[in-house]
Amino acid sequence: TIGRAARHVEGKVIMYADKITRSMRAALDTTNERRERQMAYNEAHGIEPKSIRKSVRDLTDDISEHYKEELAVAEGKVAYTTTADLPKAELHKMITELEKQMKSAAQNLEFEKAAQLRDQIIELRQIMVLKEAGADGDIPEWERMRRLDEAGISYDAD
Repeated sequence: TIGRAARHVEGKVIMYADKITRSMRAALDTTNERRERQMAYNEAHGIEPKSIRKSVRDLTDDISEHYKEELAVAEGKVAYTTTADLPKAELHKMITELEKQMKSAAQNLEFEKAAQLRDQIIELRQIMVLKEAGADGDIPEWERMRRLDEAGISYDAD
């Protein structure tokens, strides 16, 4: 809106029209009047307008539980069990929980976290499909990809 742009230090509004309508004129006049009042106030009180600077959040706040668990394993605090060793029911439970977390992250506009969770879900689904097919780590790559493709699950080609 015009008002929001007017409050920004370098704010600009571009309006396209053949002529200035009454509503456009009213909006422009109101904005100019408010700007003049604000400038007078700033000058009277020695205020120099400047943009705000928000602090960058600590990226470690966004570390998912998955990575915290891996860290605990690396530090020897817990015994390591690979997801491939988990029973299908446990894999399914993990996928369901990660899907809830992913949807919650997306609703909270935490898109990077949602994308990380999505990637974890894809990995778990791959493991589950291969487990259901009775495949272990010794199958050829082309067979692994074929089975995942058959199940409609994306896979990494690297």
